[in-house]
Amino acid sequence: MSKSVVTRLFIASLIAFATGAVIATTGVVLAIANDVFVIAGSELVGVRGGALAWSLLGLGIVGGLVIAGGLVSGLVAWIGALLNTWQLESKTWFAVLLLLGIFNLGFFAMLAYLIAGPDGTASSGRRGTPAAVTA
Repeated sequence: MSKSVVTRLFIASLIAFATGAVIATTGVVLAIANDVFVIAGSELVGVRGGALAWSLLGLGIVGGLVIAGGLVSGLVAWIGALLNTWQLESKTWFAVLLLLGIFNLGFFAMLAYLIAGPDGTASSGRRGTPAAVTA
């Protein structure tokens, strides 16, 4: 997977995550504004049923699914970056991406890779082609 594909996939995952968060937040805010939740003191004690409640629940579920899709897409972009950097002779970028991803700092590792990381597929094409032999 080339660096440009990893970049597009990672940016798409960020957009999907943000869109899902907006959708889910909109559902919750609309539910609060329309008194769908029954609140006693500081506790949520019930939900008023009806078409609006079910619609807003559906909106929250759609938002959650879009967030999950964004997270999965980000994971696929990270794996693509790992596979891309594995092809390099120096394994420094691979080790940095792997360790930061394991320690839950993969977002920052991906940002660093997208800004300054090498493209392993660009160098692998030159490395594997034999030189022309003239007789």
